[in-house]
Amino acid sequence: MKTNEFVPQIPYGTRDFLPREAKYKRIVEGSLAGLFAKWGYDEVVTPTFEYLETLSAGSDEQMTQNMFKFFDKKNHILALRPDMTTPIARVASTRLKENSLPLRLFYLTNVFRYEQAQAGRQCEFYQAGVELLGVPGPAADAEIIALAVQAMKDPGLQTFQVNIGQVEFINGIMEESRLTAEQRQKVKQCMVNRNVVGLGEILTASGLSSDVQALLRQIPLLYGKEELLDQAYAMVKNPVSRAALDNLSDIYCLLKGYGVEQYVNFDLGIIRDFEYYTGMVFEGYTPGLGFPLCGGGRYDNMVSSFGVDCPSTGFALGIERVLLALERQGISLDADFREWYVGWETGKLTEAIQKASELRMQGQSVELALFPQSRQEAAASQKAKSCKELIYI
Repeated sequence: MKTNEFVPQIPYGTRDFLPREAKYKRIVEGSLAGLFAKWGYDEVVTPTFEYLETLSAGSDEQMTQNMFKFFDKKNHILALRPDMTTPIARVASTRLKENSLPLRLFYLTNVFRYEQAQAGRQCEFYQAGVELLGVPGPAADAEIIALAVQAMKDPGLQTFQVNIGQVEFINGIMEESRLTAEQRQKVKQCMVNRNVVGLGEILTASGLSSDVQALLRQIPLLYGKEELLDQAYAMVKNPVSRAALDNLSDIYCLLKGYGVEQYVNFDLGIIRDFEYYTGMVFEGYTPGLGFPLCGGGRYDNMVSSFGVDCPSTGFALGIERVLLALERQGISLDADFREWYVGWETGKLTEAIQKASELRMQGQSVELALFPQSRQEAAASQKAKSCKELIYI
């Protein structure tokens, strides 16, 4: 190869899905689309890029910085969508504002963010998700969590858990402690990153009483089953934090009705890394991955940023992360490519075409040879092409 010869490459943080990987991806996506439809959700498809001003609504500064941005010919600033919650909020507040509530919407799509690329985390990645718009309260949140549990079960995952928190629990404590806005942001960032050391340093320099500091230091460690809520209730006195715990208790009672409580733990240190969450938040984890499979929560103010008051809740599930978790747990998907390989000897192409067409009309998947072969050559091609059966004419 000449030293100046062009070698085609793909951009940083992107990937190709080769035939078998693409098949697995499509199987998982098809399973999830069927599941969401069974729960009464309708699919929406939005543009891959939108005006930066639209996508920035409700997003924090870091999210905006991590968007892929460019200009159109009229010098408008556009961006590739970094998530789907904002586009769906836009659709709900404009195109669907006359529809009766609640709105149940789902999507299967790719989103884009500047990320440190690694297994399960790319700059372009694929998500499946749902948004339930127009309903406040625990009933909607419980439906979303129960559906997230089923969305992890249906592709075949057997070992996973969902950790639930409530952002108002932490907000109530910080309001009571009278931290400045800058201090609150630093505390939240430490909790998002699980940076216990950094949190301690911020609190030491905050001038707060030792009791308040001790309480804030404990928040990232408040993890457990239902009894944790009683423990946390005894730790706080402010009405905002106590109302948040009552909300989690109500949601958990409904999750028992769905029969999914065995998958649920409480983690009061979860606040996630988006500014728009206003209540319950959750993340789904499975062994072998160092990051969440899915995440979501309540975001009552997002749609209002587009001029419509509409409480909302939802979640997103990473498709590549599901595929990676299945692989690491040794769970295989039924992904035989084709059922028949039709081979033919010289002069028999017309008959082979007719046979392949007949099988396809019956709903069978067929690969037709495009050149004459001996029976032995056809059998070798059948095996190489991962076809179940050979028809030789």
